[in-house]
Parts: sequence; structure tokens; C-alpha cells
Amino acid sequence: MLAKDVMTRDVITVSPSDKVDEVAQILIDNKISGVPVVDAERHVLGIITEKDLMVKAGELKMPFYLTLFDSIIFLENPIRFNNDLKKYTASRVKDAMTSKVLVVEEDTPLNKVVEIMQDKRINRVPVVRHNKLVGIITRNDILKSLVRNHG
Repeated sequence: MLAKDVMTRDVITVSPSDKVDEVAQILIDNKISGVPVVDAERHVLGIITEKDLMVKAGELKMPFYLTLFDSIIFLENPIRFNNDLKKYTASRVKDAMTSKVLVVEEDTPLNKVVEIMQDKRINRVPVVRHNKLVGIITRNDILKSLVRNHG
């Protein structure tokens, strides 16, 4: 079996100039944990995952507060926090994405894809033909293919 036999062809993608908060919504709406970042010609430029978004959000230092007799006392300046939040939602995919992304050709044997995912501890691998995105393989796609072939 080859990459093209199990890949998802209908790939949800984002562009480097998309807003980070829009990507978060795409992940939530589609119940996925990451998407490839492509240019207008569908060349893979990177990948953006929940983890990337969480790291980005972590830079904000969410406001710390104490609850004392049902009153909330902020230990950090909420105005500064709101400004940081605006900065976060205005930031673009290119600022948060992982640009060192492994891709496989569509005729890569599936066992090689599995090996890459295990070695690199990654959950998804974009599939390309002539350096252009044609699909994506997730751990879920691999599990489904195993069930199909052994079930």
C-alpha cells in the first residue's frame, strides 16, 4: 500500500497570512488538530497545530487573579492583558507555524510513512506530487486502513 491509497484527498489548508484565531476556529469546527500551510500554488510551507497555537497563547501570560471572599483581585494589569490578546488574535499563521515540515510523495510505501511518524513523533504528514499538496495522512487514516485490510 502506498501513501495515495490511504491519504485524505480533501485537505483543509490555510495560508501564511491567515489569522491565528481563524485557524483555531477551523481546527475546532473540523475536529482536527493541525493543518498544512500552503501558498497559492499549493506548495507546502509549513504546518500549524494545536500545539503551535498553545505555545503562541502561552507567550501571553494569561492574567493571574485571586478569589478572596468572592471578590476577584487581579495580580496583573487587565488592560495590558487585553492589548496582548489583541496582538495574539492579530498574529498570522506565518508567526506560529512550524516551517520544518516533513512531506512524503504519493507513491511512498505506507510502512515508510508509519516509520516517519513514529521516528519524528508526528501525527500527520502532508502528501505531495511534484512538490504540490495532494493529500494528508494522519494516524487516524493509517488506523482506518489497517481495519479495512484486516477486518
